[in-house]
Amino acid sequence: MPTRHTPARSRGWRRRILPVGLGAAALAALGFWLAAGAQTSVPAAASAPPPSGPGFFGQVGGADGLPVPDERAERRRQLVEHVQLTDHTYCSYREGSKYPMESRPVAHHPDQVYPNQPITEINPMRVEGGGSAGAVLLQTSQSQVYLAAGEAVAFSLRAVNAQGETVPLVVTRAVAQGMTYGASRPTSRVALAVADDGAGADPVAGDGAFGAVLAPAQTALAGFHGTIRTEVGYTAAGRKGFVLFDVVYTPILPASWSGQVREAVENGSLHFYLRAEVRQPGRYVVSGRVDDARGRPFAVASFNDVLETGSREIKLSVFGKLMTDEAPALPLVLRDVDGYLLRENVDPDRLLMPRLEGRVHASRTRTMNGISDAQWQSEERTRYLTEYARDRHAARERLAAFEPGRPLPPSACGPAPELGRP
Repeated sequence: MPTRHTPARSRGWRRRILPVGLGAAALAALGFWLAAGAQTSVPAAASAPPPSGPGFFGQVGGADGLPVPDERAERRRQLVEHVQLTDHTYCSYREGSKYPMESRPVAHHPDQVYPNQPITEINPMRVEGGGSAGAVLLQTSQSQVYLAAGEAVAFSLRAVNAQGETVPLVVTRAVAQGMTYGASRPTSRVALAVADDGAGADPVAGDGAFGAVLAPAQTALAGFHGTIRTEVGYTAAGRKGFVLFDVVYTPILPASWSGQVREAVENGSLHFYLRAEVRQPGRYVVSGRVDDARGRPFAVASFNDVLETGSREIKLSVFGKLMTDEAPALPLVLRDVDGYLLRENVDPDRLLMPRLEGRVHASRTRTMNGISDAQWQSEERTRYLTEYARDRHAARERLAAFEPGRPLPPSACGPAPELGRP
């Protein structure tokens, strides 16, 4: 769940709170500027004795033989860096906040583009007793990490050498168990069938890849809520190894989808309304992916709000300016929707809704009629922009007063609007 921050109101710019999205460049510049400022505040008694001689360039300073720092040049450098930092802060926030949080370009969430793709890894074989066997690599895959009630997860493993050639592998055990802590009673251990027979999670028989399926609802773990760990023991190249697969399982559905989807162009944006039957009230977090007509991933639409019990609509929006900026081929396709009820201050922190895999809805909207290119506006955004514009304006005024008549560094995003306006 995104966290909102309110900028601190203070006289000194150094104490203002920067938003998370400013990036490493702004933070690095801030640290450098503060460090430079700290250096100039060292008492004179702690520094080298003042040099003799009138000059700066080419003149020898104190006993160390280094040039005497030009205090005016150093002060100007600090003022210029402050101007650049406040300009970067203002421009970065203005650019990053032109779309609302619930409708973002897919490039901002690259890890969420295809949430239902298997998770694949390749690591050195872990041997029993500790350590690894570097000559043998284990290829693993896991279909998903979070499981709603009634869902199943597929695992696979295959041993190879450094050249990618299959190393014969024999599975010796495979058990799944709910993870418990402290005084909690251990859960039941469930044996899994892991095979290379071309069935279930193993698509090809006899290829050296072994697969297994865990469906908690069909086992003694049906009522367990939390992390279920599957441990698979095997032998390969004459050594005993093991691999672990973890999933987070929800045995209760807090809400379910009714299958109804409607769309509307409202306030300059395209909205998808998905109807859900809510059984447990609370804050729901829902995400969907939006592709254009050519299949190009385009946007991530999200919902984060409180729902009461009963039949409710969950709105996933594609912001108008995002559509005008990116110019996707219409119609748009909503796909791969997942959601959960947030549970704060407990572990696990969510109750999962059933996932909607693949295409959920293809829009009937085929033109840009009614779609607006206006930037997103809110009280929060206006407040941040006003604060950052004030900081930028003050920094530029200090530099202008230090060197009257000298041109100021150009801005990365043009002139700021009048204070108090976005």
